[in-house]
Amino acid sequence: MGETKKLNRVLLVGGTHGNEFIGIFLIKKFQQFPHLIARSSFETQTLLGNPKAFKANMRYIDKDLNRCFAQHFSEEEDLIAYEDIRAREIHQQFGSSGETPADVVVDLHSSTANMGLTLIIDRDDAFTLQLAAYLSSVNPSIKIYHSGDSGRSEDSFRSLGKLGVAVEVGPISQGVLKAELFLKTEALIHEILNFLEKFNQGEVLFFNQELTVYRYVKTIDYPRNKSGEIQAMIHPHLQFRDYHPLHPDDPMFLSFDGTVISYEDASTTHPIFINEAAYYEKGIAMSLTKKQQLPIHVEDDHQINVGNFL
Repeated sequence: MGETKKLNRVLLVGGTHGNEFIGIFLIKKFQQFPHLIARSSFETQTLLGNPKAFKANMRYIDKDLNRCFAQHFSEEEDLIAYEDIRAREIHQQFGSSGETPADVVVDLHSSTANMGLTLIIDRDDAFTLQLAAYLSSVNPSIKIYHSGDSGRSEDSFRSLGKLGVAVEVGPISQGVLKAELFLKTEALIHEILNFLEKFNQGEVLFFNQELTVYRYVKTIDYPRNKSGEIQAMIHPHLQFRDYHPLHPDDPMFLSFDGTVISYEDASTTHPIFINEAAYYEKGIAMSLTKKQQLPIHVEDDHQINVGNFL
């Protein structure tokens, strides 16, 4: 095998949603103290994703920026939505044919759901799985959410990079900072950068093991009437139980008249993003996942080939 390609540029993004303050203020901290994220073998850049929405303390101005990256923008195209204009600017700067293309994008998010410390991945390639395994070894409390079947690898901010992940932390209210989650997220970012540095220097400790992942299956909406109005809430027994098993016939929703609506599928699932505030408008009460033990390994020469991506 030829020489393993190296990573040249990493982009840390906060504020893709303007009211998710942990990522925003981490980016501001790193911009004030850039030595904290400096590594010798690659350039680390930072970006405030949606500054206009942050100024307004809103998730977005016209549309969700984290759904705007599947488009193929042209200079001549007359864009109207602010987030489309912003996405084009970001494409021109950090996209594969941009001025400073990003090899790796790390997009920082926070959630009102009890997501703990979550790494979101979209692919099963060896590089991504080894990163997930490394982070899990450093902090066993980290959950790995595999969203590859959700379509988010096509339109999310992280899809801009040749390799991309997202960090999701919660529970935390929108427009609020919480020191504990801030510090945990910062520590996770440092470990991601450390892994990338070790990879570039040929010092990665490779893992041959099974990795616990929660793979996306589908989303579930709230029960609604013919007018589209919500008719039930997340059942108290399910609230804040992200990543816990939900068995057939377990309570799922509680209607306003007191009726318990149970989970009806035949197989046990592990719901996440339960009662996420930002997802009411999207018709999502939770995402259902399948807990899996995913085998990971490297080739005999102990190299991860990222040449297909870089």
